[in-house]
Amino acid sequence: MFSKSAVFYDAIYSFKDYAGECQMIHSLIQQHKRSPGNTLLDVACGTGLHDACLQSDYEIVGIDLDAEMVKIAQQRLPAAAYYQGDMRDFDLGEPFDAVVCLFSSIGYLLSVEDMRQTLRNFYRHTKPGGVMLLEPWLQADKLIAGHVGMINAEQPDLKLTRMTQITRRGVFSDLHMVYMVGKADGITTFEETHHMRLFSHEEYASAVTDAGYTLTYDPQGLMNRGLYIGVRPV
Repeated sequence: MFSKSAVFYDAIYSFKDYAGECQMIHSLIQQHKRSPGNTLLDVACGTGLHDACLQSDYEIVGIDLDAEMVKIAQQRLPAAAYYQGDMRDFDLGEPFDAVVCLFSSIGYLLSVEDMRQTLRNFYRHTKPGGVMLLEPWLQADKLIAGHVGMINAEQPDLKLTRMTQITRRGVFSDLHMVYMVGKADGITTFEETHHMRLFSHEEYASAVTDAGYTLTYDPQGLMNRGLYIGVRPV
């Protein structure tokens, strides 16, 4: 999925306020959590940028489908434990005080049943009294089909541009990305296409509650995409 772009992920999202988001994440966890521990599972952890901000308050475990992302995250946080796995059916053999799935990663699941299965798996990995935070992908009425976005990033040894065009196919969104990477040894280009499901609010909410969580919904969330907060009953 991110096989070519994983090494550039941190540069591309250098604009993102990870520290500010982590303050909100920590506050929400402490507000809703009833379990006494401080273990945190980051599902679809990416390169571990949220975890780097949360590690002072939590014992971090992360999981991601992309092996290169896992490698980068483990290098960033040697004291944490990172695993490659599928959010639908991973089994770490232990529950956590907090389970988070951020930055719309849930949208990479392409069916309602896959999403519901994933929430059931999150529930199995949540301690009684523990909390789950789920940041959704855009809903259909928020998607601007045909939108073209551009991100520029610059580092001492790197100049990078990514252009993204979003198209819609019914309940699916396709993000076609073109990268231009400039280094001292030359300029290269490559492309990626990401397919994401446009789940409705009702589909998210029912998946959370049917999994067993008590649901609180924050329509603003971390970046104006909403946030589903589930607490596993004690």
